[in-house]
Amino acid sequence: MVAWMTPGTVENPVDFGFRTVSMANKPRLVRALFDDVAARYDLMNDLMSVGVHRLWKAAMIDWLAPRAPARFLDVAGGTGDVAFRILERLSAAGPNAADDAAVTLVDASEAMLGTGRDRALDAGIARGLDWVRGDAEDLPIDDGSIDYYTIAFGIRNVARIDRTLEEAFRVLKPGGRFLCLEFSHVLLPALGIAYDAYSFRVLPALGEIVTGNREAYRYLAESIRRFPDQRTFAAMIGDAGLAQIKVRNLSGGIAALHSAWRI
Repeated sequence: MVAWMTPGTVENPVDFGFRTVSMANKPRLVRALFDDVAARYDLMNDLMSVGVHRLWKAAMIDWLAPRAPARFLDVAGGTGDVAFRILERLSAAGPNAADDAAVTLVDASEAMLGTGRDRALDAGIARGLDWVRGDAEDLPIDDGSIDYYTIAFGIRNVARIDRTLEEAFRVLKPGGRFLCLEFSHVLLPALGIAYDAYSFRVLPALGEIVTGNREAYRYLAESIRRFPDQRTFAAMIGDAGLAQIKVRNLSGGIAALHSAWRI
């Protein structure tokens, strides 16, 4: 279980929800959080979004429009949700269409990766996936080796968003695609009021019932509010060297897709 104490003075301070922790300590705290909720992570996604996260991920795959042969990298993808959808979309093109695709999943949490491996076995997916424990800010991936980089609901949890985006640029081939799905900033004031009430009152209580970890889902709500808005995040993507940046808001801005390319 994560210790939820904020030091009085921290070196290289970064946000951990509404708390402040050291940059060096945040990865450990995030990893411990996801290790703790991994077994119920996907169930909680369904419950807390009333299944809407499935529509967001479907929209992500539609916009990604994956094709093989290609090498895919799904960062913070431990339970496999996005990777499975990529393989499913490729397989829809023909019975052997996914054979020329390789999907590497990188996640900092071994428990999340273990949950994903179990899901793959249950689904009969034996090929095309490589499970790697690693850091989004220091990927164990060769320069210029990736055709598609995806990250869904993960970049909000890193210590350095700018460094994570620089890593995305580094591993992508020229002409490679970056696509990020993340909670964002609600565009409609009335929706925002209701969303805040749900986030800070319902989510922690639901998290406690389902996972036994109220604080993990309090952190979720807080980390969403700390994440840059759509325009600011788009500018950060450009600062990392990626180009042709486009944004699509989902559910009134509750989530957003950011697309870019390495030119």
